[in-house]
Amino acid sequence: MNETRKRIAHFWDQVESTIDQLLESQQGDRFDAESLLTQYRDHLHKVDRNLTFHFEKDDEVEGPLEMIFGCDGYPESINAVLHVVGEAPIVSGVTFKAFNARYDPVPTEIALGDELCELKDFWFALRPVRNRLHLEVYLRDVPDVLDMDPRVEAVMIYLDALLGEYELMTRVWKLDWLELPEIPLDYGLQPLADLRSAFDSIKHDVMPVGIRIH
Repeated sequence: MNETRKRIAHFWDQVESTIDQLLESQQGDRFDAESLLTQYRDHLHKVDRNLTFHFEKDDEVEGPLEMIFGCDGYPESINAVLHVVGEAPIVSGVTFKAFNARYDPVPTEIALGDELCELKDFWFALRPVRNRLHLEVYLRDVPDVLDMDPRVEAVMIYLDALLGEYELMTRVWKLDWLELPEIPLDYGLQPLADLRSAFDSIKHDVMPVGIRIH
């Protein structure tokens, strides 16, 4: 067994031996056993420093809790996510999945701190360039430092919901953030809510690649 597989096995050993304790600590959509979550993250980062996880549960549908793994948008870590989930054990009450799936219905607004980010405020252009897909996102007052603006985080959540995290990373070659013109339709732009249908109509015509955020 190589070193990576040993680390993956060690991670799952830790999860199997403590998951009941974690579930017992659940309060609504949160867990009180923060030390366990920290241990999970530490073990997972020994496999690949970009790996992430979160839990989801649809309160309106009877079913297991989902533990969803991702890689924070880093395409070089896609295989690590797939390997981790591929080695997942069978655990009662929990299912293990790779990447955020498309979400229906797509939320129309996302609250991040004191900022309410509405889907209708964002527009896009999607173009194949030399067999590679370029996505441009348009918003008012584009920030100089993208990571400091909650709207950028909201858009990334919207993109996961609209396209699915895996297809976003493997089909979109480049993502740019541009200033929204006064009349977006005059520039051929479309509301971000229409991105899924536009993407699905051309995604198979382009080379699957990684994402670059500029």
